[in-house]
This record gives sequence, structure tokens and C-alpha cells, in this order.
Amino acid sequence: MSKLYIVPTPIGNLEDMTFRAISVLKAADYILAEDTRTSGKLLKHFEVNTPMQSHHMHNEHKTVARLIERLKSGETIALISDAGTPAISDPGFLLTRACVENNIEVDCLPGATAFVPALVNSGLPNDKFVFEGFLPVKKGRQTRLMLLAEETRTIIFYESPHKLIKTLGHFCEFFGDDRPVSVSRELTKLYEETIRGTAKEVLQHYTNKPPKGEIVIVVGGKK
Repeated sequence: MSKLYIVPTPIGNLEDMTFRAISVLKAADYILAEDTRTSGKLLKHFEVNTPMQSHHMHNEHKTVARLIERLKSGETIALISDAGTPAISDPGFLLTRACVENNIEVDCLPGATAFVPALVNSGLPNDKFVFEGFLPVKKGRQTRLMLLAEETRTIIFYESPHKLIKTLGHFCEFFGDDRPVSVSRELTKLYEETIRGTAKEVLQHYTNKPPKGEIVIVVGGKK
């Protein structure tokens, strides 16, 4: 029976790969990978020899129809991204939606994703939260920040290192200098760190020590 498997991969530490994920990748007819060069290293490490095909944000609109036909023909596809769970700020949603619309079974495996450990590490309330992913770069950014300034739940963002200081400055401007913020960087990797404090304090820290690596920002909700 045809099926699309959504397979999380480690965000840093290779020991976070699950036995089931390896088994599914080995059994699939082929693997859709965000970057075949990056995923090739991972698959080689776990001795997975399944053929790969490129599937990323620049081609996924064009390939979905063809992939659906292959699934309907009885093939099993495993989808991975460069790191973490596909479709969480990564390619995967379009194909998953198309499978659901065509009554093709989708099975998402549990596994690594960056925002969960960042949220738990933050010490901020995690019973209710909002995942925002990446803020708009230009158009709509100010409008989004004004709306989120009134959000009472904990808010989670993804950010690149070269935009972190700008984003923290916007948090000070729209949320207030004293809004609690936690920045987790390089999760599960050798130089993992989490910096907590007010928006102003965390901004000052990274102004003095420019960040590197993948970043998750957790912001306390409005009191």
C-alpha cells in the first residue's frame, strides 16, 4: 500500500535519530530530501542506501502532482528535511495536504524538532503557546509584531543569527524592554546554550557577543 512517511532527522546530535526512522528510510522506495548533499551524509552514517530525490521550497510546487501519481501507483515515499521535522518551517506541507486530498495515507513519525526543547528550556509557561516560526522579513512585519504584542500565551520564533539583534530590538520596541525572553542556540550540538532575561538584557548580551548557529527565541506572553 502506498504511503507518505514524514521522518524527523536530528537537529544536531546524531544519537537523536530513532530506530524507527532508520527502519522507515531503509524500507521506502525512495526518499525526498531538502538537500541531497546534507542528507547524503546522514544516510551514509546510518547505512541507508535508498535512492534520494531533491524536494525543497523552490521545486515543491512543481513536483507535487507527479509525486501524488507515484504514490497512487503504489510506491512508498519517505520525506526528510535537512534537520528536524519536515513541514515545520521546512518543505512538506504542500505534499502532505495533497496526500490528504487524494486519500493517500500519511504517517508522521515522532522525533526531533527544535522548538520543543527550546520552549521547555526557557522556563516560561508552556501549558499554552503559539508557534510563529520566522517573522516576515519586510512586508507585514510591523503589523505582525503589533498583533503579537497583545498575545498572552508564550510565543516561539525561529531566527537566523544575522537577524537576531534586529529582531530582539523589535521585541524591545513592540513588546517592551522588560518582556521575558529566552534564546536557545545550537540545540543538541557541542556549543548549545540558552540565554534568558528581559528583552533588553538578551539584546545587550548578543550585541556584545554576536551569535552563530540555529536559533529559537521564546517570548513570554503579555501579562
